[in-house]
Amino acid sequence: MSGHSKWSKIKRAKGANDAKRSKMFSRIVKEIAIAVKEGGPDPEANPRLRLAINNAKGVNMPKDNVERAISKADKEGDNLEEMSFEGYAPNGVGVFVDCLSDNKQRTVSNVRAIFTKYNGSLGTNGSLSFLFDTKGVFNIPLTDSIDMDEFEMEIIDAGAEDIEVEEGIITITTAKEDFGNVQKKLDSLGIEMENAGLQRIPNDMKSLDVQSALKILRMIDAFEDDDDVQDVYHSLELTDEVIEAME
Repeated sequence: MSGHSKWSKIKRAKGANDAKRSKMFSRIVKEIAIAVKEGGPDPEANPRLRLAINNAKGVNMPKDNVERAISKADKEGDNLEEMSFEGYAPNGVGVFVDCLSDNKQRTVSNVRAIFTKYNGSLGTNGSLSFLFDTKGVFNIPLTDSIDMDEFEMEIIDAGAEDIEVEEGIITITTAKEDFGNVQKKLDSLGIEMENAGLQRIPNDMKSLDVQSALKILRMIDAFEDDDDVQDVYHSLELTDEVIEAME
């Protein structure tokens, strides 16, 4: 999981600037809208909405913004559609793009254009299913109130597969079917999460030279800058040399 943890850390750092923060707010508003559509406006009765609200707190989204998003979604509804795209960047690096969009034609066109511009190829749905597993991922700030020995036993009993601690962040990985159990356990323990959700984790990473890797990361940035894109996952190994070149 170390490659995934590195990418999560980089995305948190990239999200610190105002432009990225605005994009993160927009993504969370869309997630709130989908959650309300699926399970109603009461977070106590709607785990997906509760998770979206928690993730909003993790990026310091103002409470008023969250409440307006819930109210708007409840009153007006939405026509957002969840879509996923699979394909390859150069050198056989797998790329998964998850979107929420109110215009399927626009989203398909934009995603295809980015793959083409960066010499990648858009594949058919299911073509990368062998390369990625869907896992639950929780990022939790490590505080003095958390006894790691006791905490790890509780979380493993709830279904955690892997627990990493790096630079003050606890990263918990679970099987997809255990995500809800771990979420409930963290809620019962009163643990504040920075963010959490289901993510696509590559089971085979591709290591490239620095220049080739940076070209692919520019492609990933282009996807992430698109308003319809919620998340981007890839199988590029982020070596220390690549990370250093990104800074």
